[in-house]
Amino acid sequence: MAEVSDAELLKVIKDFLEMGHVDNIVAMFDRESRYFGWTGAILDDERFAVRLGVSVLFEDLRARECAAMHLAVPSLTRLLSSEKPLIRGEALSVLAIINDQSLRSQAMRMLDDGDLQVQEIAEDILASL
Repeated sequence: MAEVSDAELLKVIKDFLEMGHVDNIVAMFDRESRYFGWTGAILDDERFAVRLGVSVLFEDLRARECAAMHLAVPSLTRLLSSEKPLIRGEALSVLAIINDQSLRSQAMRMLDDGDLQVQEIAEDILASL
């Protein structure tokens, strides 16, 4: 059996999220914690359904009380510096689902974002804490 590369697997994860097969990806993340480090790369996709799938994935993982979710924080934090406001806002929203101890400081930092929608997401997060 041929070995699947990380790049191919990343593409499969994105495609499955786009098709709405979140349960399959939840199972993968449950079995292999290294995938959490790929969260930023998965979220930084032009397809709305993929980005939405990441949010659904983390909602499901939170409901399962998955202890490894914090492993996604570094890759999401890097996206807060993305040139794309949409990606910054999505990353901040997923960070809010994870609710890591760094959430308050990340949201405070994004209050000064150059995009009004990102600022609003940060304000909403801070209001909910």
